[in-house]
Amino acid sequence: MKLFNVAVLSAVCLMANSVVRAQNAPESIPGAVLCQGNYQTEDEAVRQLERLAATWTTQQDWKARAKQIRQQILTGAKLNPLPDRTPLNVIIRNKRRFKGYSVESAAFEARPGFYVYGNLYRPEKSDGNRPGILCPHGHARGREGGRLRPDQQHRCATLARMGAVVFSYDMVGFGDSEHLGWDHKHEQALTLQTWSSIRALDFLQSLDDVNSTQIGVTGCSGGGTQTFLLTAVDDRVKVAVPVVMVSAHFFGGCHCESGMPIHKTARLETNNAEIAALTAPRPLLLVSVGGDWTKNNPKVEYPYIRSVFKMLGAESSVENKHFADEGHGYQESKRQAMYPFMVKHLKLNAKGVIDLKTGMFDEAGNTIEAVDDMRVFDDSFPMPKHALKPGTIVKF
Repeated sequence: MKLFNVAVLSAVCLMANSVVRAQNAPESIPGAVLCQGNYQTEDEAVRQLERLAATWTTQQDWKARAKQIRQQILTGAKLNPLPDRTPLNVIIRNKRRFKGYSVESAAFEARPGFYVYGNLYRPEKSDGNRPGILCPHGHARGREGGRLRPDQQHRCATLARMGAVVFSYDMVGFGDSEHLGWDHKHEQALTLQTWSSIRALDFLQSLDDVNSTQIGVTGCSGGGTQTFLLTAVDDRVKVAVPVVMVSAHFFGGCHCESGMPIHKTARLETNNAEIAALTAPRPLLLVSVGGDWTKNNPKVEYPYIRSVFKMLGAESSVENKHFADEGHGYQESKRQAMYPFMVKHLKLNAKGVIDLKTGMFDEAGNTIEAVDDMRVFDDSFPMPKHALKPGTIVKF
């Protein structure tokens, strides 16, 4: 089996001309530097984690540092202070019923006129007290890319069959967003996606059948970045599973991950491993592989993160599932690692989904939908007239 799949790497938008050591960042943030792609070597990452570990020895030290990191992320993303929560104006339509779950097309306004598009997966029966799970996606392109991919549909449907209300949503320029004319190269991509994820939490919490205190998030690659960034800046996330993305030497190959100064300023330096550590003491599962930049998780990133959890008295809440012979992606093996973690920490009901003899979660009961059936807006239900035109700079 090949560890590195060139097609996958291009899908996560890691291109040679986007991997740089540093670039000048906005002058409004003193000493700000963009840390992009393979910004530092693996050895440099180890030494950096040693420097970072020296900045805290007590819970009080860590909490103060975590607050600084959170503020730097929001400031770098141009979300500090957080914008007003404008009305979501939720649209939920076109319900499709399948065995054990349903799917609806859904959208809301993260900012006036700026829509976030997705699909809402619900268990067949709901008692009004269901856990909610956000599922951001990675950079796989094409008509069936992003949230429309079969692997993402499997993930969402299986979680819904076990009792979760799941929202799978588009990044800028993917899925319905791309279909309607938005480009992922939009200069506000990191800002818009971070804010869209925060508002997606608002959306989940607004649903009558969701327990607003039991929210999880899991995504792969670029969706893994969204997973740990959202969890770092929003305490409402109670369980996080970032897949094949947490690395101390790789900072994301796309401008939506590292195109704004969230990692390094004159005031503070950090990396994605430490940002993921901000999840503590909330449950965190790192899923890593030998075939990408997460190859060192078992001996580099995970020990650092685990030390934070241990210091906070929550070492049992952090895990690492490593697939040394596998490559980048949210393939079934990774989903099979994620499911029991979500079952355990969100108290999902795996009865009828898990095979008690093998421990495998059944995905054969899922229905993979056609792209056109998953759209939010179409000829019969057009976009609202006040929707922003593709490429518009969104006001915050």
